[in-house]
Amino acid sequence: MKERKWLHTSTITIVLVYLFLPLLATFLYSIATDWYRTVLPEGYTFQWYADLYADPRFMDAIGRTLFVCGVTIVASLVTMVPSIFIVTVYLPRWERWFQALVTMPYAIPPVVLAVGLIKIYSSGPIELSGTVWIVIGAYFISILPYMYQGIRNSMRTVDAVRLVDAAELLGASKMQAFWRVIFPTILPGIMVSTLLSFSILFGEFVLANLLIGGHYEMIQIYLKRRMDENGHLSSAIVVSYFVLIFLLSWVILRLGRMQKEGRK
Repeated sequence: MKERKWLHTSTITIVLVYLFLPLLATFLYSIATDWYRTVLPEGYTFQWYADLYADPRFMDAIGRTLFVCGVTIVASLVTMVPSIFIVTVYLPRWERWFQALVTMPYAIPPVVLAVGLIKIYSSGPIELSGTVWIVIGAYFISILPYMYQGIRNSMRTVDAVRLVDAAELLGASKMQAFWRVIFPTILPGIMVSTLLSFSILFGEFVLANLLIGGHYEMIQIYLKRRMDENGHLSSAIVVSYFVLIFLLSWVILRLGRMQKEGRK
């Protein structure tokens, strides 16, 4: 048992070092004055972070990215959670077709998706090309597989069909069974899908660059432009990006835990 525990601990430690070492190197470069001839930086400064946070374009880019990602995820949750519930519980014969439909974005490269959307919405009754709404629509499509898998797996784990049958036998309506029984039990899966989707959207560059570019500068476009100017500054942006993702993830998980404790 001791040897197995030591093996597990060593494996986890190696994996963590492998994952966090590039981030540590990026942080060191973001606070380095010069780092060319030595193993560690020759000097340290937080001037790059001061310049970054003093730039109003950076804060505007963060705000735009949070807005686009937030609207996309809310729209996806409002659409996918009831749809998956209805198909799983009441229309099981349609499940394989529904699954094939929502997993199609896996097979569509972002470049092809962006070009197709531009061609469709650049003219006609609905002209969305060059607006933020076409980006939100593309983001909505791109996260469908992640939302579906997480929510559907949660419903399978809790056996949603039997829970709904039990709730209806006790006098609950279909809406009450969904909102009071199913939704609280699949909330952990919804949170995992939300965090995964948010992380993917926050780092998505191809769709944002092709669909809207500098017309609505988000953090991905801002990072690309600053990388061409200064490596230290771009490293500070990357570190700030990871810190922001970590804080948002912690807040979401904390809210979910508080809600779970409140139900108890």
